[in-house]
Amino acid sequence: MKFLPAVLALGIVSGAVAQKPADTEVWEPKPAVITNTTATTSVPPSDAIVLFDGKNLDQWESVNEPGKAAGWTVAKNVFTVKKGTGNIQTKKAFTDYQLHIEWQVPANIHGEGQGRGNSGLFLASTGKGDDGYELQIMDGWENATYVNGQAASVYKQTAPLVNASKKPGEWQSYDVTWTAPVFNTDGTLKSPAYVTVLHNGVMVQNHTELKGKTVYIGKPEYNQHGASPIKLQDHGDPSEPLSFRNIWIREMK
Repeated sequence: MKFLPAVLALGIVSGAVAQKPADTEVWEPKPAVITNTTATTSVPPSDAIVLFDGKNLDQWESVNEPGKAAGWTVAKNVFTVKKGTGNIQTKKAFTDYQLHIEWQVPANIHGEGQGRGNSGLFLASTGKGDDGYELQIMDGWENATYVNGQAASVYKQTAPLVNASKKPGEWQSYDVTWTAPVFNTDGTLKSPAYVTVLHNGVMVQNHTELKGKTVYIGKPEYNQHGASPIKLQDHGDPSEPLSFRNIWIREMK
């Protein structure tokens, strides 16, 4: 192992310390706002795996304690983030799939920016915390934030083509087609991940190539992994928690 000169080594360390979240925030151009969108309740196809049918979270588990029941609240055919309990993930791991999920920002939401109705759909969860590939879920109705962090963005990577968000209190939907990354036997990337997303029936991500796992600070990169669970985020901000319903998935074999 060669040793770097002290000044150069110090520069590398200083550069790493200097990174901050704002370095990867993009604020312009803002996606056009569109209205008259539809979040129709979807009936699962006959070959779908139902991940939530309004009754229980039997298909989900705690991320912090795999094997332990998901601690979020189920009532009136929906489930709601229970703040402080941590993220939840599917018990089953997936590769390529089609996913339908409906979510709701509460009508009495408060706060602003990233602290307003924030959660996240991790299309492949590769570890604890917020490790994976995140499709942002948050209040996108007249709520200013960086565009690569607004609702329907691939977080800190790609802004949505348009802003199809509904008002707080209204149900919204994502229909997602996910193509997982493929790795060579030596761990190098063979082909990247891609995602196509309809937000309330409107195309917002069109076969978007991901640059790696989504990160809050720094640049995305790929690390080898196989089939992965899908994760929902307990973001922990002070605003009112989000709710979910009608979740199903079709594995693309």
